[in-house]
Parts: sequence; C-alpha cells; structure tokens
Amino acid sequence: MADGNGNCPPNEEDTGVSMVDVLEEEEQLEADANAVLGDSDDKNCTYESGYVPRQAVYACATCTPAVPEGSQPAGICLACSYECHEGHSLWELYTKRNFRCDCGNSRFPDFTCKLFPNKESVNPGNTYNQNFRGVYCTCSRPYPDVEDSVEDEMIQCVICEDWYHGRHLGTSLPQNQDFMEMICDGCMKKCDFLWPYAVHSVEVTQIEKADTSVGVDVETVQAGSTDADTIGTKSEYHKTDATGSGSQTAERKESENQTVEALKPLSQEHTNVEAKIEQKNGQCSANLSESSSPSCKLQELQQRDIPRTASGATYWPNGWRAKLCLCNDCTKLYEEKQVPFLPDEGDTVHAYEERGRGKEPGQSQYDRGLNVLSSMGRIQQVEVLRGYNDMKEELTDYLKKFADNGKVVREEDIREFFTELQKKKRQRVEGPPQFHCK
Repeated sequence: MADGNGNCPPNEEDTGVSMVDVLEEEEQLEADANAVLGDSDDKNCTYESGYVPRQAVYACATCTPAVPEGSQPAGICLACSYECHEGHSLWELYTKRNFRCDCGNSRFPDFTCKLFPNKESVNPGNTYNQNFRGVYCTCSRPYPDVEDSVEDEMIQCVICEDWYHGRHLGTSLPQNQDFMEMICDGCMKKCDFLWPYAVHSVEVTQIEKADTSVGVDVETVQAGSTDADTIGTKSEYHKTDATGSGSQTAERKESENQTVEALKPLSQEHTNVEAKIEQKNGQCSANLSESSSPSCKLQELQQRDIPRTASGATYWPNGWRAKLCLCNDCTKLYEEKQVPFLPDEGDTVHAYEERGRGKEPGQSQYDRGLNVLSSMGRIQQVEVLRGYNDMKEELTDYLKKFADNGKVVREEDIREFFTELQKKKRQRVEGPPQFHCK
C-alpha cells in the first residue's frame, strides 16, 4: 500500500533475509549437528557397547550437581540425555573417548535408566575431569561465562580433552591458525617425549613456506619412511585471534628460526640417504637410496639436538599422528604414559565428525524447506518471511536484556518468549487485514 507521497514501502525481501538464507543457515546448523551427533546413537543407550572409542557425552547438573561434596561426577550418552534426562539441566561435553554410559548406576542415587536399567554399579574404565562439573580451562570457569567479557573461543586438548581459552594456553596460536589439534602445557609435561615431534612439525612448516617455487615436498627424509604427508590447511575448530604477549611471540619466532638453521642431514652412523633432484619437463623428481634405517624415529629426532620451546601448549598439523614411531619401545611408551590412542588417526575428533557427516539422513531440512516454500503462493511466502524477520528481531531484543544484566537464559525464559509471541500473532490475525504493495 502506498504512503501519502505515493511511495511503496520497501519490499520484505529487500529489508530482511530471504527464506533461502534462512534455509541455508538451517542447513549449516544441521550439518554441524550431524558432525557432532551423527556418529553417536540417539536411540539406544551405548552401555552395552562398552567403552565407546568416541561418542557425544553429557553430564547432568540436575542429578549430579557440582556443589555437593558427596556427589560423584558422571556422564551419560546421547540417547539417555534425550530419554532419561529430558527437561534436566545438562552440561554438553562435546565428545569423550573410551567412555561408558553411567546413567542409572551408583553415581545416580535413586535413579534408573529407562533404556538399559541393568548396569553395573560403576564403570572403572571411565575417566572424569572438571568438565563433568561444568567448568573448563586452567581458570576453572563455566562456558559460556557471563562474568567473562573477553571474546575468546575454547580449544580442546587432544590428550586430557579439557577445553582451554586461547589466552590461557601459555603460547601464541600459530599466526595463520593452521593447525588440526592442540596439546595443552600440562599434557606436554606429562608426555615430554612429544617435544622432538613438535619441533620437527615446525621445521617442516617453515621449509615449505621458505621456497614454494619447486614442486616437491621439501621435508627432511625420515629414514625407513616412504610416506609424504602434507600439512592440511583446514582447522578442526573455529579459533579466535587470541595471541600471547609480545615476548612470547618473539620467543616463538626465534625458536622457529633456530629450528630452520638447525636443519642438517642425519649422521652417517644412523642413515645414509642420498638425494638427487633432477629437472624433467618442468617437474622435479627425487631419487633416494638408503643403505640402512634406524629402528626408532623418536631416537632419530632426539639425536638432532634441535632447540625446543620450554613450556606451553603445542599445535599440530594435519597428519602428525601418522608420523609417530610405532616401534616396540615407543608402543610401550604410549602405554606407560596412558596415551595408546595417539598414533591412531581414527581417534581424532575430525575423523569422528567425518563419520557423522557420512550418516546424514537422505533429505536435509534445507531440501524439505525448499519443497514447502515452492508449494506456497507469493503472498504466503512474503508472510512467512515477515514472520521470521519479526521473530528474529524480537528474540534478539529479548536476549539482549539478559546479556546487559549478566543473567543466564533459562528454559522457562524461552518458553515465556514464545508464549508472548503467540499472543501477538493472534492479535495481528484478529485485527484488520494488512495490505502489501505489489
């Protein structure tokens, strides 16, 4: 309908988001959910499966609250979070490795699992960290933390599986944020045998960046190794630009420069590698001949005497686990340090998410939404778009009040919001007809 000046009000599609935008956003959220939950069973309690290599795990703040000293931490599987703890306050722990569902065992007094009630009283193979109390990082704070005004996403350590703020890791994040996994300072101290591998991963990155004009993987040749793994560029998590102090950055750069300077062939007593690069048809090929190879990659790296960072978290590129030594001594070392999963690339969260994506349902919410949208008339499409934009604007304003006052949004608050929204919708429907400019 035109105004007094003969002008039409802006088209709904010009002032807000389009329904395709809405469906695409829904598709992305659905893909993220499939990645995290797709490889976890949402229908059956996983207790019978034993200690699942990796699955989505939750802790129930209603049944096992963090405050009472006598309560024991416990974890539940995805299906039990839906069926047995519906309406409870849950801490989402993302994924945990080698965990068996506790729902209904002795850690849940006077509570019976609806899906698998006949459980043993305890799961001795489970490990519990502070996450099962709803706190994370060295600062032992909840997430999200209403008292923390610093925007800093959290990164999970692949060994202890705790989550850490980027600013609390003790070292600067790589400048290009190009890493797949992180190991925290505490776990690096526990598994100090990883330092030679950590330094080696830095030198490979530095060499490849130093000269990209030659089409060959310029990595120090590992005796007895025939693979040529490349460092990926896709990070496993979304990370912030949080960095450490200027002194930390300077120390890291100096250490990397020293690492590059320290590159040299391994001594003849350990290997005899002769590399000759030939230029043929514009491409480089490397001919390698080996007379012997050391039995342990770790010893080979340790004998190079390359300086390393004294402390702090370390960041690892794609494929780093495949380069860990698998000799008998190193395999025993992994067992002694309680990290036998390290050489297994199937243990990574990335591998878990890929399995989840492979189990997506046939038709996505995006496809179903497009089908419904295409069946609507023009006026219906505009009304749906108007309704979505109104809801989005009102919900943003409603949640902003909680953020400004530092309050946590509860389930009943969201229910109250949609109840009021329904009242307003009925008032609009019962009111006079609305006209739109064509």
